[in-house]
Amino acid sequence: MEVESNNKRATNGRHSASPEGSDSKESSVERELNGEIQAVELNGSGSHANGHIKKPLPVEDGRIKRKAKRLIQRQNSGSGGGGSPSQTNGNGAAASSTLVGNGILATPGGYVVPHRRWKNSRRSRNLNRGRGLPKKGGAGGKGVWGLPGSEVLAEVYEDENDPNYDSECNDRNVELREVITEITPAEFFKLAEPIVLEYFEHGDTHEVAVSFDEILQGPLREHITSILVEISMDHKDSQREMTSVLISDLYGRVITGKDIEKGFNILLSNLPDLILDTPEAPIILGNFMARAVADDCIPPKFVAKSTADLELLELGEHAEQALRRADSLLHKQGWAHLDNVWGMGGPLRPVKTITKQMELLLKEYQSSRDVAEAQRCLRALEVPHYHHELVYEAIVMTLESLSQTTEEAMCELLKQLDLTCLVLPAGMEQGFMRVFDDMADIVLDVPLAYIILDRFVERCNRAGFLTDKIINNMPSRGRKRFVSEGDGGHVKPATLPMRD
Repeated sequence: MEVESNNKRATNGRHSASPEGSDSKESSVERELNGEIQAVELNGSGSHANGHIKKPLPVEDGRIKRKAKRLIQRQNSGSGGGGSPSQTNGNGAAASSTLVGNGILATPGGYVVPHRRWKNSRRSRNLNRGRGLPKKGGAGGKGVWGLPGSEVLAEVYEDENDPNYDSECNDRNVELREVITEITPAEFFKLAEPIVLEYFEHGDTHEVAVSFDEILQGPLREHITSILVEISMDHKDSQREMTSVLISDLYGRVITGKDIEKGFNILLSNLPDLILDTPEAPIILGNFMARAVADDCIPPKFVAKSTADLELLELGEHAEQALRRADSLLHKQGWAHLDNVWGMGGPLRPVKTITKQMELLLKEYQSSRDVAEAQRCLRALEVPHYHHELVYEAIVMTLESLSQTTEEAMCELLKQLDLTCLVLPAGMEQGFMRVFDDMADIVLDVPLAYIILDRFVERCNRAGFLTDKIINNMPSRGRKRFVSEGDGGHVKPATLPMRD
């Protein structure tokens, strides 16, 4: 009787509250748990009054045996504690479900959904809201970073009470525009100086033009000529020749004729300051202006008009000297000589030309005995790799002169060149070795060449600028044998034939 009353109580306590998927099939997890979980079979057809239980629950000691609650789905919290709401199927009939135990809801399929499967599901727990997607699309939760890229969209909170808060910088109505700062002529000089110095090394005018295009601004084009000429004043004539070539190549591409004229006017006004570092600045500037006219970069009237208006321009005596220098160069017959206004650079000149200039240098020194002037002329040649030729020509001139005065003068010159390091020891050694190798040809023109050479080397050795290698390689001519010695001047062989 107790079992029957319990069955009736269970039957009368049924409510129609099937989940949304009442006609869904059994899942694999439910089939696996089918052998372990004792499900409650319900009567899906019929009303509450006529329903009956096909298979009663097992009874032990007068009580219904139930499985553990942890394996059975609990009732949805939204259905309330007093009962479960009823839902209808597609045919309009009430789809019945049974409330088993303490709020446990059984599905019409005959099985109770395991609790563990619902716990591990990522579907929303709220059956009445949402589309059943994972929560927040995987962007939320505890200990996660959020959606990728969400940190970019996040607005930084700025406290207005912060002492470092700047209301002007944090104004949302500020419009940002690109501002190109204009550099001053002094800053432009600092940027252009490395470009010009590098040009003196490689000599590529195209690379200089590209570099100027990157840093150049409109108002600063007139300063290019002044910067190039001002930098070249601190260098030699070979670099000044390269500067004239650079101005000619930049004309029409980076700068115009008006820019070159303005640049020369800036230099004319700055001559009082330039002459402090370069005393010959007016002469150099006059050569640059004459060369620019010869290269068709500026018209000849620029020099002629400036020369005529010297009193009106009030440029000063140094500017007048520069303009008169340029005017005198332009009034010579033809302008072909202006191509060599800076002379020919050391490496660009032929070897014969350099040798001839060294011979003239030695002849001038022999007559004047001015060592300082000889050193200045040697530096002006700008051929340090060819200084051994000067040593060679000095020794040959000494052998041909047959004069002890010339020997003393040349020994003093070579000594001073060695002390000032103008001629390196390697160049000195190479010059002497070249003379030693050519003695067989020199002695044909100068029969006493060996005697003079021996005396000159001894004098230089006492002066203290010869190395041991030069002294050890000193050639010596053997004594000539005479016919009166009985051998006819021939050296007898070491062994005699048997017949003798």
